[in-house]
Amino acid sequence: MTDIALHREAIPAIDDGDLARLLEFEDCVLQAPQVPVRTDHVLHAGQYVRTLFMSKGTVITGALVKIPTVLIVQGDAMVSVGEEGRRLTGYAVLAAAAHRKQAFVALEDTHVTMSFPTRAKTIEEAEREFTDDADRLSSRLRESVNTFTITSDR
Repeated sequence: MTDIALHREAIPAIDDGDLARLLEFEDCVLQAPQVPVRTDHVLHAGQYVRTLFMSKGTVITGALVKIPTVLIVQGDAMVSVGEEGRRLTGYAVLAAAAHRKQAFVALEDTHVTMSFPTRAKTIEEAEREFTDDADRLSSRLRESVNTFTITSDR
């Protein structure tokens, strides 16, 4: 386990071998009882910002993100980076590459925020812009808890 040097690290793209292992892990995670994850969405001034709240002990696997984004983590969590598990503590703003997928384990309550520039006019359009797996997002589950802020400011 390595602590991420917060100001120097980026989240890289995932290679095919690591993606296959993460998908196997995801299959295991999906066999466990699922807990609703709160997602706060903001579509404002040409930016889509999506924040997930993970309570302590929550395990999630993210979608395969097909575009570069900024990833902000506040809390204490383990994140998969390739074959490694790295610990993020405190507040981190990370450049996150296209073609990436991570698993997160919240060691304490943690917020994970992703943002990117967009021309989307709806949350659904923005979700489809960042992943081809939009229908599998936790925010799309019936028991999910979502808040939405959409402004006309572009």
